[in-house]
Amino acid sequence: MAGWDALIVGGGPAGSTCARVLTRAGWNVLVIDRARFPRDKVCAGWVTPAVFRLLELDPAEYRATGLTIQEITGFRTSVIGDRPVETRYGRTVSYAIRRCEFDDYLLRRSGARVFQTTPLGSLERRGDSWIANGEVSARVVIGAGGHFCPVARLLRGGAGEAVRPVVAKEAEFRIEAGSCDVPGEVPELFFCRDLEGYGWCVRKGEYLNIGLGRRGHGDLNPHIDDFIGFLEARGTARRAPHVRWLGHAYLASGTGPRPLVDDGVLVAGDAAGLAYPESGEGIRPAVDSGRLAADTLVAAGGRVGRDDLLPYAAELERRYPAARPAPQPLVGVVKALGRRLLRSPAFTRHVLLDRWFLREG
Repeated sequence: MAGWDALIVGGGPAGSTCARVLTRAGWNVLVIDRARFPRDKVCAGWVTPAVFRLLELDPAEYRATGLTIQEITGFRTSVIGDRPVETRYGRTVSYAIRRCEFDDYLLRRSGARVFQTTPLGSLERRGDSWIANGEVSARVVIGAGGHFCPVARLLRGGAGEAVRPVVAKEAEFRIEAGSCDVPGEVPELFFCRDLEGYGWCVRKGEYLNIGLGRRGHGDLNPHIDDFIGFLEARGTARRAPHVRWLGHAYLASGTGPRPLVDDGVLVAGDAAGLAYPESGEGIRPAVDSGRLAADTLVAAGGRVGRDDLLPYAAELERRYPAARPAPQPLVGVVKALGRRLLRSPAFTRHVLLDRWFLREG
């Protein structure tokens, strides 16, 4: 039976980041993933400069590989149907990448051993080790397999989620000449009138990513149909009705209690429910938690008991605190005020974009 210091379930940004830090610290690391990389991944692919700093990766280094990276210098934002507010920064404030390329690059860069097309079929505790799929032994298991990660489900005792996730659908496709008027450096964000979600158009060189995500209230498909009709009427994406749409679900941070650690096991990224509640961004929390998980394990000096891993859970809860929803009687007032504020250039720049989306400061 093959023995490893750490088994990481999931090769996305959380798993690959954790694998790289552990491997560089001298750990013997195996990553397994049910997919074959590069693989399709539902995501707008919006990456802030903070992500590259956490990855210790220069955007110029990434660009030099020939992979897609689009500089973002501004945004157009609006409630669907309203006049857009355009915000220009005069500098690069974010980047757009293709997740099929980005995740594959990070996984190969990790230096860990990778078993692709290998789902986690079983996981059992034997003494001080975990046995995965009846043939892989590891002292610690890191669950980084996204919202439906089997390791996260194990920590919940096999129970399902107690809270509703955010649900999204999106499509990414090559742009035909004259079929798109979205400038690459200025992506567009379109908020639903009930402010329960938003749509986007993000250009990535020769590709366009369009999508819409909402908190889990009812069927998403009617909202997708309305959004496609809106984009068609604007002439933004004439191929929208004919492309392949993919679905995705995730938990935003603060949506409810979720076990993060136990003896010899912890979860990171979407498996830990860390996406920012205001924007839905999950890449930065994934990379951040992957690094923190690895740093915690290295600092513990080989000890992987629950008490040794509790500092990880405590620090995650500090970095991603519970959200404070508005009292129910005020929800209607808050939404009406929000729709008005989204017409304000000052609010859009300093609160919506700087604070909630770019997370500056």
